[in-house]
Amino acid sequence: GWNKSLIPVVLKLLKPPITNQENICTLLCFLAGAQPKCKSGPVDLVFLIDSSRSVRPHEFETMRKFMIDILNELDIGPDTTRVGVVQYSSQVRSEFSLKTHSKMDAIVKNINEIIPLAQGTMTGLAIKYVMNVAFTEAEGDRPKVPNVAVIVTDGRPQDRVAEVAAEARDKGIEIFAVGVARADMTSLRAMASPPFEDHVFLVESFDLIHQFGLQFQDKLCDMDMCKTVAHGCEHQCVSTPGSYYCICPEGQLLQDDGKSCGTCKSANIDLVLLIDGSKSVRPQNFELVKKFVNQVVDSLDVSAHGTRVGLVQYSSRVRTEFPLNMYHTADEIKAAVMKVDYMEKGTMTGLALKHMLENSFSEAEGARPASRNIPRIGLVFTDGRSQDDITEYAKKAKEAGITMYAVGVGKAVEDELREIASDPVEKHFYYTTDFSAISTIAENLKLNVCPAESQGEIEVKDPCACESLVEFQQATMSSLEQLTQKHIL
Repeated sequence: GWNKSLIPVVLKLLKPPITNQENICTLLCFLAGAQPKCKSGPVDLVFLIDSSRSVRPHEFETMRKFMIDILNELDIGPDTTRVGVVQYSSQVRSEFSLKTHSKMDAIVKNINEIIPLAQGTMTGLAIKYVMNVAFTEAEGDRPKVPNVAVIVTDGRPQDRVAEVAAEARDKGIEIFAVGVARADMTSLRAMASPPFEDHVFLVESFDLIHQFGLQFQDKLCDMDMCKTVAHGCEHQCVSTPGSYYCICPEGQLLQDDGKSCGTCKSANIDLVLLIDGSKSVRPQNFELVKKFVNQVVDSLDVSAHGTRVGLVQYSSRVRTEFPLNMYHTADEIKAAVMKVDYMEKGTMTGLALKHMLENSFSEAEGARPASRNIPRIGLVFTDGRSQDDITEYAKKAKEAGITMYAVGVGKAVEDELREIASDPVEKHFYYTTDFSAISTIAENLKLNVCPAESQGEIEVKDPCACESLVEFQQATMSSLEQLTQKHIL
């Protein structure tokens, strides 16, 4: 029972072997005897229909069918295509708004119940209504979703349209102007978005209006979703019919958020941050350090069974601000970080490393048993030379299986940072001259955890092989030194 014209299409899908999911779905639609439905969304679509007295009853019925035929080919739903209908003559009346219906059968019922106004042709007034009312949040309009208006008219407007249509287009509304029979081409061009060959249609009768319907469907189905939505892809966005996906450069993998890239998949960790609270940091810079910590937290999947975070501040003494088992959400951690009081005094980095090893990564403070192979990461942030020896406990921490990162700013000593950092050292330490640049370090710091072969229970989302537990993306000192010297408090 196949249409013979479909055979070449099916054969094309079969060569080469079908591996593409979209092709498989298309083939199944052909085998079922149905064309695949266009996935158009997300789009906020409003029909603006002329119901002046010159539109005869049977022509208005054709207009109903025209709208329904278009909508039957679109993916209607609250998260895909939303639809509103406004009719106008000497006055404007909203038949239903973008938020009224989420199901196609309800839309069809409402369209079939529309009673024509049968008066004049105030097209400018109707465009103004669509701009100021129909495409508002109160009526169901969504931010960052394309706004599309389809105006269908059979006559010359009785008011001015050029200025109000230009204002609507400036607000981001894409306007299609469909003229039938007595419609005026000059007025249609004054209303429509450029290019006119894609947005202006003039047909001799309502019976031919379906020709625009086919072309309009193609327009929506070909919409570049990467250009119309805030995709958030770190590297590159790829559009598909009605959707999109993110890809990463060669050698990197897409992370669990579907947007960011890394050398391996993110996994759960026990992370302890050691922050320098010595007098040389100064109060305003200590606020920047706290913001740095919270930027790091924002990149993690924090939960009781996921990533745990502890915070230690040190100066001449060491103070646990909160252990690994105290907070189980990122919001709780970030709130606690902002409440941390600045200690001042000296810089006992060695004592802080000893405290981290002996206390912070103990099971009593929330570190998970070594048998479970949850990676342990220590990150030291300092702005100066340590007043005690760091060698012994920097070495012991790494021997205990803790992966160490060292971030230095200002008068921090590079040799000390390198001694603290795990191998390969170049991937585990970073230095900048100014506190204003540390937010950029946080942005480029990716805690991408890929444990090596492990035994026992593993709590990782997607283990893989990679060189280091934390991967700094490409960033150079020259770019950091070009950053503004202004402190952002």
